[in-house]
This record gives sequence, C-alpha cells and structure tokens, in this order.
Amino acid sequence: MENTWNVSRNLMLLGLVEMEGLKSLYCVLSIVLYLSIVLLSAIIAFVIFTDTRLHEPMYILISNLVLNGIFGSSTLFPKLIVDLITSSTTITYANCMAQTVFVSVFAFYEMSTLTIMAYDRYLAVCHPLRYSMLITNEKVVSFLGGSLVMVFITLLIAMILTLKLPLCGNRINTIICDNMSLIVLSCVDSSISQLYTASVVAFYLSVTIFVTVFSYFRIFHVCLKVSGASRQKSVHTLVTHLLNFSIFLIGLLFVFIRYRLDSINLPIAVHTLLSVTALIIPPLFNPLIYGVRTHALKMRVTQYLEKMYCWLQRTKIHIHPVLASLTRYNKSH
Repeated sequence: MENTWNVSRNLMLLGLVEMEGLKSLYCVLSIVLYLSIVLLSAIIAFVIFTDTRLHEPMYILISNLVLNGIFGSSTLFPKLIVDLITSSTTITYANCMAQTVFVSVFAFYEMSTLTIMAYDRYLAVCHPLRYSMLITNEKVVSFLGGSLVMVFITLLIAMILTLKLPLCGNRINTIICDNMSLIVLSCVDSSISQLYTASVVAFYLSVTIFVTVFSYFRIFHVCLKVSGASRQKSVHTLVTHLLNFSIFLIGLLFVFIRYRLDSINLPIAVHTLLSVTALIIPPLFNPLIYGVRTHALKMRVTQYLEKMYCWLQRTKIHIHPVLASLTRYNKSH
C-alpha cells in the first residue's frame, strides 16, 4: 500500500500526448465534428418538438436519441478541444470520475433508447391495428425515464466500488476516462469491481440485444408475408433501425475489445480510436440516418430549412439598404 497515491493527483492522458505533434489538425477536426453533431442533431430535435404532427412515439424516441448524441459527444469534444489548444495532457481525478459517469450514462441510455425503438417498430409493423393502444407517448416517456433511473442506480454502485480502489498509476492509454481505465490503475485486488462491471454490462447487453433481435426478427418475418407497399415500408423500417443499431453496437464493442487486447501492447493511437468510436460515429450518423430515411421527418426538416433560407434572404434584403447607407456615411466622413 506504500505506493498508493493521493486521488487528487492529476491523471495523464497518453492519447493527448500522442496527438501533440498534430494538435492543430486534430483541433480543427474536433471542432468540425462537434459542430456538425450539435447542428444536425439540434435541427432534428427542434423540428420534432415544434411540429405537433411529429408528436408520436417513434419521433419522440428519435429526438431522444439525437439529444443523447449531443450529450455523449459533449463528454468528449469540449475538453479535448481545450486540451489541444492549451497543450494540456492531464485531467484531475474528480473530473475523470465525472467524465466516466457521463460516458457510461450516454452508452447505457443509448442502448436503452435503441431497444425501445426496436420494440416500438415491432408493434407498429406486427400489430398495426392495436399499435395506438399498445404504445403511447406517455408509455414511451415512462420507458425512457425508467431506463434512465436504472442506469443511474447501476452506475452509482459501480462508481462507489471504483472510488474505494487506491490507485498506484496515473497513465491512461487514451484521451478519455472510463471505469475500466481507472480499475486497471488499482494497486489492490479489483476483482469485485471488475466482476460487477462485467456482470452489469453482460446482463444489460444480453437483455437489450435479445429484445432488439426478437423485434427485428418478427419484423423480418412480416416482410416475408406481406407484399407491395407494405413490404417496402417494413423493409425500410428494418434496414433503418438495423443500420443505426449496428453502428452503435460496433462502437460499444470496440471499447471491450480494447481491454481484451491490452496484453498485446496496442499502440496508443489504437487505444484512442477504439475508445472514442462510440462517442463520435453514432451521434454523427443518427441525425443523418433518420433525417434522410424517415420520410415524414425528412419532409419537415426540408420545409424548416426552406423557411430558414427564405428568412435569411428577407433579412439580407432588409439589411442591405442599411449597410449601403452606412457605407455612404463612412465615405463622406
């Protein structure tokens, strides 16, 4: 225990050290990615919230998904951008714990939302006549709220177990903190913490993947039975949600692959790539996938953008005479 260090000490993020040589490039790329995620997601969420025709379970879930994407990307990019600008390569233990909680909430809540979406589409396709009775806006909000409470309780236990671990190291092989990154720095037996984390993740993934696969299988079964426009609509629904679910699941699995391959001394760049994929790719692609492949939403977004363009054009016309007058005034004086 003599090597135990004070938990207020800073942790070094080796991924930031690795990025120092090209920090300007990474900074610009981070700003572009973050602004793209926020802008695209905000447009989708704003259109759904302001258009009463879209106040249905599916669109509530889509808006929840894109807002969670903003939350998830915000756990990474703002600090990363500041660190790259200031050449900082450290994070305090308290901030690392906070980031760990935020990242975990994003991941678990994303999985919950995707599972509820799969169940919603299963009811819409397989029980269309009873759909409005089986799932309502209130039920969707209840499902989302319940899953969020469960996530917080689960993570609270995990964080308490991690906080009890004395740490002997301060070097994290990526640019972001997560629970396993802290557990592996422990200088005492951390088997209880590791077992709890593995059990929770395995149980959560098993339940959500089972519900999702079952829902998609039933949708696929319906696709084989119906014909014409109904089949096309069912297939479109299936492909859209499968694509989105697969993107996030692959990003999530990368995190676990990273720790399983740790014994072969992966390069820091690979650690970084595997750890941030789930925080970048799904938040970036969610608004694109649903904004393009969901017909009603695509129409509303297009109408909104057209209105914005017309407003900007009118504003330009109104501002132009004022600018012209100011220009003449400046020249005369």
